[in-house]
Amino acid sequence: MGAYIALIYGVIVFAILVIIGLVRFIFSQEKGNEKMQEIAGAIREGAMAFLNRQYKTIGILALIVAIIIIIANYFGNLSKGSSHAVSIAFHIGFAFITGALCSAISGYLGMYIAVNSNVRAAAGARKGLNRALQIALRGGAVTGLAVTALSLLGVATLFLLYGGASGKENLIKEAPSLIVGFGFGASFVALFAQLGGGIYTKAADVGADLVGKVEAGIPEDDPRNPAVVADLVGDNVGDCAGRGADLFESTAAENIGAMILGVALYPVFGWKGILFPLVARAIGIVSSVIGLFFVNTKDESKDPMKALNKGYFVTTILNLIVLIFIVKAMLSGKLPNGQEVNWWLLYGCAVAGIILSYIFVWLTDFYTSYHYRPVQEIAKASTTGPATNIITGMSVGMESTALPVIFISIAIYIAYKLGEHALPGFANGGLYGTAIATMGMLSTCAYILAMDTFGPITDNAGGITEMSGAPEEVRNVTDRLDACGNTTKALTKGYAIGSAALATFLLFSAYLDEVKKILGRPLESWFSVDIGKPEVFIGAFIGAMVVYLFSSTAIRAVGRAAQYVILEVRRQFKEIPGIMEGRAKPDYAKCVDIVTKGALKEMVVPGMIVVIAPILVGILLGKEAAAGFLMIGTIAGVILALFLNNGGGAWDNAKKFIELGNYGGKRSDAHKAAVVGDTVGDPCKDTAGPSLHVLVKLISTITLVFVSLFR
Repeated sequence: MGAYIALIYGVIVFAILVIIGLVRFIFSQEKGNEKMQEIAGAIREGAMAFLNRQYKTIGILALIVAIIIIIANYFGNLSKGSSHAVSIAFHIGFAFITGALCSAISGYLGMYIAVNSNVRAAAGARKGLNRALQIALRGGAVTGLAVTALSLLGVATLFLLYGGASGKENLIKEAPSLIVGFGFGASFVALFAQLGGGIYTKAADVGADLVGKVEAGIPEDDPRNPAVVADLVGDNVGDCAGRGADLFESTAAENIGAMILGVALYPVFGWKGILFPLVARAIGIVSSVIGLFFVNTKDESKDPMKALNKGYFVTTILNLIVLIFIVKAMLSGKLPNGQEVNWWLLYGCAVAGIILSYIFVWLTDFYTSYHYRPVQEIAKASTTGPATNIITGMSVGMESTALPVIFISIAIYIAYKLGEHALPGFANGGLYGTAIATMGMLSTCAYILAMDTFGPITDNAGGITEMSGAPEEVRNVTDRLDACGNTTKALTKGYAIGSAALATFLLFSAYLDEVKKILGRPLESWFSVDIGKPEVFIGAFIGAMVVYLFSSTAIRAVGRAAQYVILEVRRQFKEIPGIMEGRAKPDYAKCVDIVTKGALKEMVVPGMIVVIAPILVGILLGKEAAAGFLMIGTIAGVILALFLNNGGGAWDNAKKFIELGNYGGKRSDAHKAAVVGDTVGDPCKDTAGPSLHVLVKLISTITLVFVSLFR
């Protein structure tokens, strides 16, 4: 075990050193002229102020939940003896606090680097596309590496502290169950970070667009718009801090779920089956760093997306190669009947996960890029008004759920069957195959997150160049990067929901394993859920309902917060003479403060619905009903997230397609209709949709933490 532990911590140290190098590179770049620095300073101040206030709110909620976890697990495990119950309760409670803290740190670090990279990317655009591309992507890479390294550090350290380093079989097998609190803590912070950031960014965006673009007829990111700084702040709090916490939670929860499943295969792989997910994650970090340094473009006229795709391709190929050796070294062994494990089949599971990630990225691009039929249909429908735009957009969003669900199902089936054939005679063999597929899909997580954070950095860079009056050739560079960033943000949302779908099957299986432990059944046996029981049907029904209720409250929260912004922007246009002529400066800070208060107030109710519902179902209706809640809540959550993400992205790019000069171009009737559609889609793709990624994993980690309390 010592060599693999050394490898894991060696990679963590390597990631920290790379982060230090990237930060030094970013802060050594020029910050542009005084005007650019002034605008960037306002964005930075607003973003950090929001994050500080948000984390205070989340911290209070997390402390309350930690106390509940400790009390619930104490009483839920009293049958094992008072001292043992105290030990379990405090182990899980401490893991929850650690997960929440690490998730918050990763989001904070990502935000801090992003709001310091934007102005440097804008200034770098004066020296050409490649310089700005390098700055923006390396700024994003800090987030990607911080998130994955912190997740790996937290899970590995808790595993060792909770018995993994003892060398005793019983303690090694018990440790993964005790660190489930880490995944719940990460999920808890991720939900509120994504939800609060999503409400903020879309309230500001909707307010800025409706009053600025539609009513006043001024361009996007126009300095005369009082909400423009709040809009630029929102890009960071929604897409940097929120998505960082989201994928931190993904990597943590999936690692823990796979480790729990590895316990059932201890007779075959020993501790290697438990430790494999952590080693696979470490290898993914190294591959992502190497892929990062392949991103460059010598031809300034080239599409920057090609350079980013080259880095993604290199990362993927490296993972495919190295995983062969890791799977062979860690997942070879003999079955109880003396037969050798077919590790090539297990490697095939990893390949299935990696291929699924590529398919998801392509499908998301097809449904959200203006180069393809779905978005162009919405743009054409805009020529007859907002109603037909919205109708067509809804149909595209609904259509976009079909192929992803089919490919997820195929990947799960293939991975399950490969695992089953590689480990015949073990009920968990197929499930462990799906765990390996999940590890394969998440092996590129650090690079994907770098591309995701690249989006808001380039968006901010474009806003800074526009507001500072930079020359047209500079604006052309940032426009191209901004368009590329919009694509990467859409693609990474597809990746996130695809990984969430695989992960929740994994976590659902881990929940069933925990139930078997509590019931005293062998982990190698089956535990079935009788869907004919009324309690199970009711639990499943409630699971689907919670997904829609949560989405409703999240979208309504954007609408309420946006109303305050709209009224404030209208007030300033009316009461501050000279704004439209450029003689007076709008009160940007007032809009930032209004959106901050609104977002933090509105995020509490939808977040607590998700936390409370599965616990009540388990306590009132039982363990099987909680399993029904998980299964149907996951299915409904994944499908609705696909609809909201892809539909919202398609509405956004339909507007951009018209702005390129199609169907009358800017300020045409078609453009006005497309702006309305984009406004409707905004809270779908940036608030409710991304938050559902977290929801489907949060309900799994909650039930894992509270399962001992369920009747």
